[in-house]
Amino acid sequence: MYRAVTHIALSRSLPISDEAAVTALAEQVQIDILPPDANDGRQYTVRADGRDITWDIRSREVDANVSPVSAYAGVRRAMTAQQRRIGLRGRVVMVGRDIGTVVLPEADLKIYLDASERERAHRRYLERAQRGEPVDFDAVLREIQRRDQIDSSRSIAPLKKADDAVYIDSTGLSVPQVMERVLNLVEATSRVG
Repeated sequence: MYRAVTHIALSRSLPISDEAAVTALAEQVQIDILPPDANDGRQYTVRADGRDITWDIRSREVDANVSPVSAYAGVRRAMTAQQRRIGLRGRVVMVGRDIGTVVLPEADLKIYLDASERERAHRRYLERAQRGEPVDFDAVLREIQRRDQIDSSRSIAPLKKADDAVYIDSTGLSVPQVMERVLNLVEATSRVG
């Protein structure tokens, strides 16, 4: 969702450094995350004010600007409200760097899914290459490192594991292997709850 706000701000030529303008945008835009509605490799569909921006939010320009946008207090308040709206529908899997600690601290199951910086850079590199974008691994790695540093040191809703979250290191694991671990946790939580 922060990527969506960042993309829209960039597409409207709003300066990312203009916190008030970016916050006003975040308060106005309606963002929805839906099941995939196109057969183009997406895992979900992201709509902003009804417009499909699923692949737009994965651009290099968004990668370079999303951390400052996500650090703005007003943007975080607006996105947290929208994320809670979506999460409270129930039966939802929500991904984000503050979901378990800020957005839905009462969630039935919290998973802190991690991987090494090199692994995450490799995955992002492959994602971009498969879409035909020109991509340099070292540049992607630096972007990941920069974003991690910004997100873990911000004063508002920093990236951190919730105390009651289950930690999964996905370095070297395939998607089916990660899914198996997650589904086992979901089943165990369902039996307890």
